[in-house]
Amino acid sequence: MDERPVLVLGSTGTVGRRVTRQLRERGHAVRAGSRSGDVPFDWFDPHTWKPAVSGAGAVFVMAPDGVPVADGFVDMAVAEGISRFVLLSSKAVDVMGDERLLAAERAVTSSGAEWTVVRPDWFDQNFDEGFLRAAVLAGEIVLPLGDMRQAFNDAGDIAAVAVAALTGDGHAGRTYELSGPDALSFGEAAAVIACASGREVRYRGEPDAYLETMTGLGLDRAQVLAEIEAFEALRATGDATPNDVVAEVAGRPPVSFETYVRAAAERGAWA
Repeated sequence: MDERPVLVLGSTGTVGRRVTRQLRERGHAVRAGSRSGDVPFDWFDPHTWKPAVSGAGAVFVMAPDGVPVADGFVDMAVAEGISRFVLLSSKAVDVMGDERLLAAERAVTSSGAEWTVVRPDWFDQNFDEGFLRAAVLAGEIVLPLGDMRQAFNDAGDIAAVAVAALTGDGHAGRTYELSGPDALSFGEAAAVIACASGREVRYRGEPDAYLETMTGLGLDRAQVLAEIEAFEALRATGDATPNDVVAEVAGRPPVSFETYVRAAAERGAWA
């Protein structure tokens, strides 16, 4: 096994900090890279790239929502000796036409180094750490997905798959599409959160409700309509089907949505 450190980009983020923690718990040397991490790294500042990469053997690659994996980074990393990339992507990139992540996938898969792409479904932690927390606290989640069911992934499970790919054999050239153990609609997910938190949380899944809500928050109407079109493409694929990828790669069963919600509520995530 390569004994060089693993560089974790986005090490303060939802998945990145869990990747960092799990690597360290397993005794691996880690460079925690972010604008405020142990190792300074900023996608918008190429001067930070080489110092972060030099001497590392593998890189967990992720970029914040809306930020591309910058042109030239992967080639520079390979030139500096990186032999393995694990990229955090998303299960729906093809359907929703997410060119940012599709370009990132092309960059790592054509790098000449070993690569693994991790494609999770929606994160459980979107509801308590991410963009849906404010909606939960406000009592209303609005997404134009109707009753479509998602196989929500726990961020710890995503991290466990990434850690396996970063440190183990047999993962090179693989694209792992992850799922949680259950498929739930956002309405069902909202009901689970409401029950555990004691809050009233309702779900509105109509495109008109999404348009009204997002434009009411100041978003450009054309942008919101484009988002609705992408969501409609996702919705047309039908309900997600849970799979066994997390168990097969990480060696343990995935965390259920109900287990995640109960733990989040107990620590006061929605208090």
